Order: sequence, then C-alpha cells, then structure tokens
Amino acid sequence: MNTRLNSDKREEELVETWALPYAATLGSSRRLQGIFLEVLARLPVPAKKSLKIIGRQLVLQMPKGAKNDFDATSEIVSTTLQGIESLPVIPREIEDILSITTTERHRWLKDGRLPSAGTRTVKLRGRARQVTLA
Repeated sequence: MNTRLNSDKREEELVETWALPYAATLGSSRRLQGIFLEVLARLPVPAKKSLKIIGRQLVLQMPKGAKNDFDATSEIVSTTLQGIESLPVIPREIEDILSITTTERHRWLKDGRLPSAGTRTVKLRGRARQVTLA
C-alpha cells in the first residue's frame, strides 16, 4: 500500500504517523497488515478510510475541518498501539516470520518446537474456524 503524499495536500490536511517498531512487526509484512487490521477494527466507520499503511508506518490523514474527529481517532490509534508487541501471532504471520510452510508449522506445533498460545475462533471466508495462535 505504498502511496505518495502530495505536499500541497498535506498542508490542507491533518496528518499523524506512527512508526511500528521491529518488535511489533517482527520484520513481517503480514504481521504489519495484521496490526493495521487490529487498529482498523477499533476505529469508527467514518474514520476507517483515513488510516493507511505507508512503508512501516501507520498514517492518519483527515481534512483540517475534522479536528475533533482527528483527535479522537488519533487517541484510539495511540491507545491500540500501546503494548501491540504482545498481540498473539496468527499462523500466516508465523509462516512469514519463520519462512516455513504450513506443513512445517503443523509439524513444529505437534512436536513442541513451536509453542501454542491457545486457540481462538475467527470467521474466515464466512465460516467460523478454530485458529491456533503462537
């Protein structure tokens, strides 16, 4: 999701950025996307289109006239990002971080090389499924 910010537009908008530390993303673009989705889920519907990923940063852009909404949304993002490093890692993120296949991940879970953080029921492709977290 690489987008260039137009400097003329930037002057007319309120902009705030949050650089995500390596400890949170673990060098994974999938983990970065997962963190983005976690933050997005906590935002009010009108503000969701204002948050973007640019590089390894979350960027919030809103028009100058929306100062109150900007401040509220900014506070929600900041609060959500506190302690984001402790967010459980989902299977696809584990595979990306460790550069392993799904089969290897299952084998590692079974023989104890990859400890499990439990399971969670999530809705994937319209169906509820149990997902094992690490």
